[in-house]
Amino acid sequence: MGTVFSFDVRGCSDASRARGALVEAVDFLHHMDHVFSPYREDSQVSRLARGEITHERCGPDVQEVRDLCESMTRRTEGWFSPWFAGSAGGWDPTGLVKGWATERAARMLASAARADAVCVNGGGDIQLLGGPWRIGVADPLNPGALTTVVEVGADVPEVAVATSGPAERGCHILDPYTGEPPAHALAAMTVVGSSLTVADAFATAAYAMGDAARSWLEEQPDAEGLATTATGTTWQSTGFARWTA
Repeated sequence: MGTVFSFDVRGCSDASRARGALVEAVDFLHHMDHVFSPYREDSQVSRLARGEITHERCGPDVQEVRDLCESMTRRTEGWFSPWFAGSAGGWDPTGLVKGWATERAARMLASAARADAVCVNGGGDIQLLGGPWRIGVADPLNPGALTTVVEVGADVPEVAVATSGPAERGCHILDPYTGEPPAHALAAMTVVGSSLTVADAFATAAYAMGDAARSWLEEQPDAEGLATTATGTTWQSTGFARWTA
């Protein structure tokens, strides 16, 4: 997936069980990279792009991701889309796969390790199970600084934190309606919810929307958002304050 993953497992009484669970989670993530990477010639996504196979002939993980992409497209009114001009074969699910795979790895790890709390961080997109946790949200304009800290109490069973923007990878999010970089002045968009699959897709869509995301986020029952503009100012959805100290 072209990024670094980290794992934090707490409250597991059996160290060997925890190590085995970590191996399983890492193996799963490597497998998902082999299935979905558009940079691997033999991945199912690359074979789809070349017309060698159809979606119906792909494995169940590809089918699941396709269904999730369709759901996220509907929920974001088209602002999240795996379909746009210039993508390999017209279908590129990478805007959802990392969050989905990270969430699945976290749930696998928590179950197999029988841990009280688990944090899986996939390139800055984080799935938390159990708590407590404090998650720093990086300031996109000041490397090493934080915009805010998300506080997760021990009584919250699951929280996801996802951030989208050009700070780390440059401009890689396009307006799905134009195929061009978004014509707005957002530097980053962070979304907090319970599922990283949803939070990651929502963060991508909200970044593409720009300031229009503010009213859209208010309508979402399972997401709160924090935006940083190119000038360093911020705005947030009404319920975001519950996640900060």
